[in-house]
Amino acid sequence: METQLLREPEIFPSKEVLRSALGNEIYGVLEELENTLTHKEFGITLEWRYYHDGKAWLCKAFYKKKTVFWLSVWEGFFKTSFFFLERHLEGIAALDISEQIINDFCKAKSVGKLLPMLIKINKHKQLADLQKIVIFKKEAK
Repeated sequence: METQLLREPEIFPSKEVLRSALGNEIYGVLEELENTLTHKEFGITLEWRYYHDGKAWLCKAFYKKKTVFWLSVWEGFFKTSFFFLERHLEGIAALDISEQIINDFCKAKSVGKLLPMLIKINKHKQLADLQKIVIFKKEAK
């Protein structure tokens, strides 16, 4: 059973809170992701907010006004949630990323007109695929 963390509205997910929730190793992966995406090459802004509907803190990653992905913290990993339209399927299939990500994406049930791509991350080597997806999402029309 997967357990989502960061459920207390009064406890902001500071670096210390995130390190405590994820542990040093996985927090290091999150920190590397944050440092890479917020650099001028990617230009992503990360914003933590408590959402009462889901009763948890989520991080919205956006470029200008476009939401690129959502990030949530779970026991043993953090999860990124991208949402695409059907017209993006061909482009995603052409990305040089893990076949597992593409297979899981193809099996995902749509949420209205959106197709979710959920990726559980707990290792540094997964960040290369994530960066390719971020670039695709930023450029997708």
